[in-house]
Amino acid sequence: MSRIAQRFAELRAASRSGLVTFVTGGDPDPAVSSRILAALPEAGADIIEIGVPFSDPMADGPTIQEANLRALAAGTHLAAILGLVRQFRERDDRTPIVLMGYFNPILAFGIEPFITEARAAGVDGLIVVDLPPEEDPELRLPAREAGLDFIRLATPTSDGKRLARILDGASGFLYYVSIAGITGTRAVPVDAVQRALAPIRRQTDLPIAVGFGVKTPADAAALAGSADAVVVGSALVGEVKAALAAGRDPAAAVAERVAALAAALR
Repeated sequence: MSRIAQRFAELRAASRSGLVTFVTGGDPDPAVSSRILAALPEAGADIIEIGVPFSDPMADGPTIQEANLRALAAGTHLAAILGLVRQFRERDDRTPIVLMGYFNPILAFGIEPFITEARAAGVDGLIVVDLPPEEDPELRLPAREAGLDFIRLATPTSDGKRLARILDGASGFLYYVSIAGITGTRAVPVDAVQRALAPIRRQTDLPIAVGFGVKTPADAAALAGSADAVVVGSALVGEVKAALAAGRDPAAAVAERVAALAAALR
């Protein structure tokens, strides 16, 4: 059983929704980023998404765009992200890690070398936001063969036919994007999400994680009864920026926010 499947099995046994935390890898620099990652599980993260820095993160709002620029300015590239995963795995062999980002850095790295090194480093799954199902076989098929989950995204505009295409070949979990738009710009529409998840569950047994717009413990708690997990990203990335401006430790600031979110789901 994969780490992702095992974690969702544990969550079901505990009758609670999981907390998926997103942070930009290498933000504000690789050393601090490594400490942030190390702090997440103890603070209550069930699954960790690491954003791979990219110069044109079109699905992301200003908060994550700025984090990408900080990470890139600090010299963070895809190989460095894999190094962060290896460091994390020296301390933690249980928490699932998903790399989330865009196809260009993977293509530049080389698909086969990337998959080989990602698996060896301890990556469990991939989310490639700009690679639609029609265009993903060149990455998805070898990734699945290597044991990496390939996680796809559904949105409020995904009708039944489109959803069937998204689910065909997806694994790990389904990432439901709660709003049409970029990350970190609007509050999660809880009632609309709850209505949307019911028909999705009739089409798949995959766990469903809801992200985009989830910022506060109250947001997380409101989704806990309907989502298998909630994804929090911009709020955590924003803690890094705020901590730097205030002269605080970013790892401590992120851990504090994660602990509050995790408490709301327990």
